[in-house]
Order: sequence, then structure tokens, then C-alpha cells
Amino acid sequence: MRRTRITALATLAMLNMFTLAAGVSVARMLPPRLAALHIPVAASRPLVRAGTVLTPVPVPAGSGAASTAVDLPALPTASGLSAVVAATLPAADVGPQLGVEVADAATGDVLYDDDAGVLATPASTTKLATAVTALALLGPDARFSTTVRQVSGGIVLVGGGDPTLAVHAYPASDYPHPATLAALAAATARALKAEGHRSVRLGYDTSLYSGPDMAPGWTYGDVYSGNVTPIVSLEADQGRLTPAGTLQDSDDPVNYSPRTTDPAGLTAAAFATLLGQHGITVSSGPSPSVAPAGAPLLASVSSPTLSQIVEQMLQESNNVIAENLARHAAIAMGMPATFAGAAAAVMTELRRLGVSTPISLVDGSGLSPQDGIAPETLVRILEVAADTPRLRSVITGLPVAGFTGTLSAGDSVFGGIGGAARGVVRAKTGNLSTVAALAGLVYDSSGSLLIFAIMAPQVPGAGLLTAAAQAIDAAAAAFAGCGCR
Repeated sequence: MRRTRITALATLAMLNMFTLAAGVSVARMLPPRLAALHIPVAASRPLVRAGTVLTPVPVPAGSGAASTAVDLPALPTASGLSAVVAATLPAADVGPQLGVEVADAATGDVLYDDDAGVLATPASTTKLATAVTALALLGPDARFSTTVRQVSGGIVLVGGGDPTLAVHAYPASDYPHPATLAALAAATARALKAEGHRSVRLGYDTSLYSGPDMAPGWTYGDVYSGNVTPIVSLEADQGRLTPAGTLQDSDDPVNYSPRTTDPAGLTAAAFATLLGQHGITVSSGPSPSVAPAGAPLLASVSSPTLSQIVEQMLQESNNVIAENLARHAAIAMGMPATFAGAAAAVMTELRRLGVSTPISLVDGSGLSPQDGIAPETLVRILEVAADTPRLRSVITGLPVAGFTGTLSAGDSVFGGIGGAARGVVRAKTGNLSTVAALAGLVYDSSGSLLIFAIMAPQVPGAGLLTAAAQAIDAAAAAFAGCGCR
């Protein structure tokens, strides 16, 4: 036993000696090996003297070496802007009741106004008011859900006021991507099969909104001309139809074919067809119904965010989206989800946001000729949107002259802004048969950011609408192209 212990100690001592010798050898090898790797090290003194990168800006004599004042671009004057208006907006083109306001975006100071406090028919510039209100009340991340609820012996498709709901997925290039009935039907079928159901009764619920489905001043001519549908809380593809009479299944803002007069019924029928494709037979219906409070949820799909929907609405001047957003504003304020309740919600919220200038609405899209907004009110709305982070999608959603939306060629009568103003003017368009209006932002040639509204509510005749729009385009381009002093 003692001999074994001595042997173990001797072996351990030898291993220690070998380890020590190996360590010494490695230590001697490290400096040349590390040098070969060229590891960077800090120099003990500067190796290169830096030269001048930017030439110093001379400081005016007497201003003090610490002065950092920067000359701001000179703002347009009232007389300069008046000359632009006189040169570009003749009464022969725009009619007798032209209203104009131009303000400095940085300060809100009014630089020029001409009848800017007088109510005028705003047409689709009304959508600026609706967009600001919806974003302020609901927040930019809000979404709208379309659901399927289970009831005794069947299911109910419940409209949640999603104005972008589609039947099938849109092309990958489209933006934003809407929720689809196809996805909702697939999820519903899975849930029903999991419970052992292969056949159901189908109802559809539009009770989220109430009151008339057409606003004061609207006619069914607006539906037949492809501008809008009756407003209900359950609608796919905004009621746009193919020549065969089926839902169009794409976002085509320049499809002016007649739309459906029964958007909810057509949407429910499309949902029934999709259920059949997933092995669920609809034994009766679809028929109007109301899902009881607390009915179990089977499936749900949600819209894009409100900020994305607002941008789409403003780019396309989409009436169906605008009316749905106005209804959601009414619901958020505890008002009736009617046209009257929606209009009251928009005007009430604008007052809360500090917009106290003249406005009188009967709808949320501006399709009604009974709406009234003063040019100064549109300017105030844009100022609020520009100054409030949660409202910024109103600004980012404005069409860009010569490039996007209703300011691009072929998308509206306002597609003619060119030259140096292309890409510089961002504005919301508005037009009815004898109304032309434009409200937005523009940088002038000095770099000043201006907010403007130009409203021609009495164009001399429907045949002159294009001439009026071209005159307004010319005025916006002139704001961009001059210092107006």
C-alpha cells in the first residue's frame, strides 16, 4: 500500500514537470506568432495629421463667435400669393365663389386668405376630417374584426365594419393586404368539423350600424356610377362587381361600373360558397339575423391597421372606407352609428382637437352636396395632423403630385400637376359635378412648407370641371415654383 502511494506521488511530480516545461516553450513561441497575425495596436503618437474636412462658415463681424443663428427662408407675402391666385384661378374656370387659404406650416400663421371662412361644398376633402377623427379616437393601430358566432343549430356571420374585407387574397403587390372571407371560411370549417358538424344554417348580422344606408343628398345614381354602395357593417370588396355580377375580388379604385345595392347579402352568399368548398353544407340561408350577446366565437379575421386603412382611403378617395370610419368614430364616442351620429362625432372631435372654424357635415366621405367646410377649416385640420404623431398617416396618406393616388395621371381630374411641382405637392382632391377642391402641403422654391386649401364650390358647369381642376393644379404648382413675394 505504501509503495503504491509513493509511485502515485512520483508520477504526479513528473506530470507537473512536463506541464511546466510545455508552458515555458509556448510562452517563448507566442510573441513571434502573435506578431505574424498583425493584431492592431494603438500607436504611441499620431501617425497622420487630419486635414480640413469642411470650410468654416465665416461669422459676421460683431455677431459674436458663439452665434449659431441660421437664416430661415423668406415666407411668401400676401401680395405675392394674391398675384398667383389671380393668374391661375380665373373666375371663368373656377366660378364665382372661390375660397383660398395659405398658411405657414411651421407657425400656423395665415399668409393669404380669400373667403377662407365661408362654408363651401368640400367634396372628398371631407375625408381629411374623417381620417383625423378616426385616428384621434381609435388610434393608428386599431383593427376591425369580422367574426362567425355559433348559435343553436347554426352560425352567424357578423359584420364588424371592416371596409377593406375581401373575398379572396389580393395580389402580393397590393398594399395593404385585407382580411378575407376565404380565410374566415377555412377557419370556420375547421372549427365546425372539430365539433362533428358538416351542415349548418347560416345567418348574417349587420346590426353594428343603424339608420338609413344612404346619406342625405345621395342617390342610387352614386351606386350605379361606381362611387359608393349602401353603407352596412358587412361588405366585401366594397361592393365592386365584375361584368358577370360577382364581387370583383380586387382593389380597383377606378372601376366605375355599377356596384351592388345589397352588399351584405352578396357578401354572405360568397361566404356560403366558400364554406361549401371546405366541406360544410349550408342547409338554409344565408338570411338576415342577429347573433345573441355572448354567442360563442368560432372564427375571426382582422383588418389592416387603421393607419394603413386611412392611407388607402386618402390615396383612392374611397367613399366606402370613409363612411365606415365615420361610423366607428360615432361608436367610439357613444353616439348612434348612423350618418347623423357619424357626422356629429366628426365635428365634435374636431372641436376637441382645437379646430373651431366652420364645418357642417351630413356624411363622412363628402359625397353629399349638403356638406360644408370652410377652406380655413381644411388648413386647420392639416395643421393638427402634421403636429400630432398619432395622426401622421393623414399626411403620409396624401396623394403625391405626378406619382400616387388621385394626383397621378389618369386617376382623377387633378392628375396634371407636373414640372418642378411633381413630387412636391401632397394634397387631398375633391370633386363633384360642379365642385373642385384641393387641400394639402407644398414646399415653395425657398424651402418654406405651406399648407393650403383651394375650393371652387360653384364651377360654372359640369363640362368645365376639368378646366377648374386644371386651374387649381396650376395654382398648386405655382405655389411650389415661386417665392411668391
